[in-house]
Amino acid sequence: MNDVLEKVIRGTNDIISIKELEKKLVSGKKLKVKLGIDPTAPDLHLGHSVIINKLKTFQDLGHQIIFLIGDFTAKIGDPSGRSETRPVITDEQIKVNIKTYTNQVFKILEKEKTEVIYNSKWFNKIGVEGILTLVSKSTVAQMLARDDFAKRYNEDKPINIVEFLYPLLQAYDSVALNADIELGGNDQKFNLLLGRQIQKNYGIKDTQIAITMPILEGTDGIKKMSKSYNNYIALNDSPKDMFGKIMSISDTLMYKYYELLTQTNLSIVKAMHPKNAKIELAREIVEKYHGDEEAVKAKEEFSKIFSEKNVPSDIEEYRIQEAEMRLSDLLTKSGMVSSKNKARRLIQQGGIKVDSKKLFDDSIVNYKEKIILQIGKRKFKKIIPFSKNFKV
Repeated sequence: MNDVLEKVIRGTNDIISIKELEKKLVSGKKLKVKLGIDPTAPDLHLGHSVIINKLKTFQDLGHQIIFLIGDFTAKIGDPSGRSETRPVITDEQIKVNIKTYTNQVFKILEKEKTEVIYNSKWFNKIGVEGILTLVSKSTVAQMLARDDFAKRYNEDKPINIVEFLYPLLQAYDSVALNADIELGGNDQKFNLLLGRQIQKNYGIKDTQIAITMPILEGTDGIKKMSKSYNNYIALNDSPKDMFGKIMSISDTLMYKYYELLTQTNLSIVKAMHPKNAKIELAREIVEKYHGDEEAVKAKEEFSKIFSEKNVPSDIEEYRIQEAEMRLSDLLTKSGMVSSKNKARRLIQQGGIKVDSKKLFDDSIVNYKEKIILQIGKRKFKKIIPFSKNFKV
């Protein structure tokens, strides 16, 4: 039992309550373990996988796993951790995002042992009377006790009435499913605890255990992993990009990634040289999502580029018709950067290399021969003169 509890507790932030959890685990009952995710974006990333990995832990222990897709609640948007109202997402966007979710989540969970449910199943039927019954089970004061709502209220920032509905709808999901355990990020604590209360108000005596997981920082090591901050590692990233992004994180963040994304013994990791530990972390994560062969290739490619100072073998090409062009214009036209101002700034900072040589001036470059443009450590593009007589 101690081994089981240790696996469940590892990497968690809060468990409410631990005594109730122990009681459920020793009961011999096949527990209903719920995780809900709203399809508000098409990609899942390693930040999402922190909680999905914990779901997999319960799956390996033989419990009933429920992956709840909030196709109904996505129309509102979870206000947790938000400083302003979320933009409305369309039904078409939700449908597109749903298609990618199950494919990605089954890179971690076992498909045949996972129950995928959509919360529109009950919310499309609940009706006005059902909604009124639900909202009568909470108060405005209770909602304003939430840190994010309280902050917005005190700063005189608008709070849409519909946003008050979201935690209640998430709580009702637990009523509809009769969940024994609900998982969520640390910013979901209020919602999960409200689920316990609403279950009790609907007559469920053995209410759910709330388990929260830490928020995983992105590659910048500061902000939470998010597509909005461009610091995320997507589950659908290529093996090469995934490996490179993991190798770019700090040594301190690496140990947190080990704790939350793997089952590796942390004492073994801390005994390793940080560089070797990070390489092993990158290899393990790439193998998990792309297989052993791709992990080996990604490791070899990384070693080739960064250890041996070579360029990658599969660089994207851009053909140019002009005989010469200013470097900032080339960087913009080839898609390496989004604007000339950014290109000039990178050039001044020494962030641009042409054939492995740094250029500090926005000079005119001649294109009689092919060249390799490089930004930073991982971004390359091969520039090829557009000529019938030129051979690559």
